[in-house]
Amino acid sequence: MDLTKVLKDIKNGTIELETAEEQIRSMGFVSYSSIAKVDTHRKSRTGIMEAILADCKEPEDVVEIAKVLVAESGRALITRVSEKHVEALMKAFPPEKLELNRRARTVVVHDGTPSPVTGGVVGVISAGTADIPAAEEARVVASEMGCETVAVYDVGVAGIHRLIPELQRLKARNPGAIVVAAGREGTLPTVVSGLVDVPVIGLPVSTGYGAGGGGEAALLSMLQSCSIISVVNIDAGFVAGAFAARIANLIAAAAGTGVMQGNKGHGNKEKGNKEQE
Repeated sequence: MDLTKVLKDIKNGTIELETAEEQIRSMGFVSYSSIAKVDTHRKSRTGIMEAILADCKEPEDVVEIAKVLVAESGRALITRVSEKHVEALMKAFPPEKLELNRRARTVVVHDGTPSPVTGGVVGVISAGTADIPAAEEARVVASEMGCETVAVYDVGVAGIHRLIPELQRLKARNPGAIVVAAGREGTLPTVVSGLVDVPVIGLPVSTGYGAGGGGEAALLSMLQSCSIISVVNIDAGFVAGAFAARIANLIAAAAGTGVMQGNKGHGNKEKGNKEQE
């Protein structure tokens, strides 16, 4: 449905106001069966693309929703995939149209359209190796939103000397925001925030055990941070990556170093169509 046509019809008096309002309200989503209304205008409306959370969805439904998104925008990001979801996607799409990241549990389906390039830069840090899956989810999301990503993994506070040289390398890339994924006691975001001059997003991870296990201690520690950070929910890699990318993209747009994400066909960053680790 074309918004311009609706507005012209209103101007020409060929449509009732109530009907026009109903048509406008229905824009921006595509219904799949009776179970999903895919928000195809989310990126243009909010700067953050629609993604498919595979968790708790049937594999065949994930496939069909992905087809809707690919048809509308050229690319579809699917998060929290299981092996059954991966199998269904591999049967439904040619291998060169899939980008699988098993650690992040993400799949990107596309029709050859590359992800956009915005000029934004996002840093992603993990405290431990066990925190990498959540960090990788954040990294994939930021990349799909057009950002260059710089990963620094396994630099937690138990060996803080590992962080300093890596942090200097990261700062040299001028990130607009940094995601720091940490489980256990969750102190690394506070440390990083005290050493950099860009926004830090704490991503508590459900590693750790005993009292405060499952990410609860990390979440509370980050919420009590004495340095200024933002904090997302436990294991919320998608939210952390999207938030960081939104900040970085706004900075890039304001600085004139890039463009905000566009629609299908925009961008020129070629990605390899291969499994990422």
